[in-house]
Amino acid sequence: MARQVLVLQLIAVLVLVVTALALATYDARNDIRASARDEAISVATAVARSPIVQEARETPDPAALLQPFAESVRVDTGVDFVVIMDRDRTRWSHPNPVQLGKTFIGNLGGALEGEVYTEEYVGTLGPSIRAIVPVFASTGGTDPPVVALVAVGITLTQLDDLLVDEFADIVVAAVAVLVVGVVGAWLISQRLRRQTHGMGEREITRMYEYYSAVLHAVREGLLLIDLEGRVQLVNDEARRLLGLPDDVVGRSLDDLGLPPALVAAAAGDKGADEVYVTGDHVLVASSSAAFWDGKEVGAVVTLRDHTELQAVTGELDTVRGLTESLRAQTHEAANRLHTVVSLIEMGRPDDAVDFVTDELKVAQMLTDRVVAAVGDPVVAALLLGKSAEAAERGISLTVTGELPGSFDLASPRDLVTVLGNLVDNAIDAVAGSAEKRIEVHLEGSPTHARVVVGDSGPGLTADEATHALERGWTTKVDAADGHGLGLALVSQVARRLGGGVTIGRSALGGAELVVVLGEQPGGESR
Repeated sequence: MARQVLVLQLIAVLVLVVTALALATYDARNDIRASARDEAISVATAVARSPIVQEARETPDPAALLQPFAESVRVDTGVDFVVIMDRDRTRWSHPNPVQLGKTFIGNLGGALEGEVYTEEYVGTLGPSIRAIVPVFASTGGTDPPVVALVAVGITLTQLDDLLVDEFADIVVAAVAVLVVGVVGAWLISQRLRRQTHGMGEREITRMYEYYSAVLHAVREGLLLIDLEGRVQLVNDEARRLLGLPDDVVGRSLDDLGLPPALVAAAAGDKGADEVYVTGDHVLVASSSAAFWDGKEVGAVVTLRDHTELQAVTGELDTVRGLTESLRAQTHEAANRLHTVVSLIEMGRPDDAVDFVTDELKVAQMLTDRVVAAVGDPVVAALLLGKSAEAAERGISLTVTGELPGSFDLASPRDLVTVLGNLVDNAIDAVAGSAEKRIEVHLEGSPTHARVVVGDSGPGLTADEATHALERGWTTKVDAADGHGLGLALVSQVARRLGGGVTIGRSALGGAELVVVLGEQPGGESR
């Protein structure tokens, strides 16, 4: 490619120089001929006005006086001939004495009428540029008659010699321009070779095709960011995961509406396998600096979609929590069973019956209340497990309201994500409080649900609440414990189902989170 560019530039410079040389030569030729014509007119006019011409015309032999005079003028001025003639074209002077007395060869134009006439003509001395000037009588008056003519000429041979002298200067300038052009073309080709790393157009095309095919074939999202934070390359998977527009290349990350933490990671906070929540996806992002020739040129960001994995992990956490609750309840049931056995062994069967009956009533009341409030068995099992977990930790958890079992808008997985994370957050929030209370209120229809979870914890400040509900808010997750995405996942589910999340102050004194799934009655969404 560099060689082709060099050859193209050399041809362009050569054509330019040759064209300029031809135009300069043509212009110099015209200038020389115009100058020769002016010089011939000036010399002829001076001779025509000379008194010796008038004196010699009145003598019997004008040539005797005019021949020496004309030759001296010719030699002094450098013209090729000075011919003084009578009105009938008879020569009185000529550089070749043989031509004296003979007829002048050439056109006179309007010279006999008192005009100055110039022409390019082939005479006895060859082709020349000549000027013919009239000689007026010295009788005075306003319109004296023409009594003689003066012809002064410069041969084209002499003009060509002058052109050759000027052409040498023009050639020197053209060669200098050509050298500068060649050197400049060579420097440009060397710069192009460095910028293309010595590769030709076929190699560059093949490399681009291979890289493009690989880039768009990988199942991970790839972003290449330059040092100014602008996107220079993005593949199809990254567009899908981040919801990027088609004209993303060349735009700044700050203008794309991406999560601030992800923007910061791509811009400079390099890290490996960190989790971010953005839009409808849970992404694992890894950012590393990109180097070329030892210099940092930007950053490479890889993105992996862990949305399904995160959902499965959440369900696994829920099942693990239920397992722990069942284990605790089994332990508690064993204690109660030992109590009943001991009462029977002590001969107090009535007390044993009363004790078992009371325990059954409490457990059945809790189960009936939860099952009545939630029609879906998966969600009901979740709330029963969370109630047992809360009871173990000395927390009072109450469930009010009702949620239909045939909820068409969301799947049980979505409801488990919302309720599980909200209750877990509430349990953590009241852990250090003197009064440990959590209230869960459910209401809805087959196309709409409203979940309210309030606690008696310290609550959230206005600034914390604002940032927590910010669109695209991202929380980094510590890979060691896997926590920290609860509220982000809840907000993600709510947005996906056309609802939203609001945070306020609970009547218990702590935070109150209201999650709306679907449209509320009246067509409004939160």
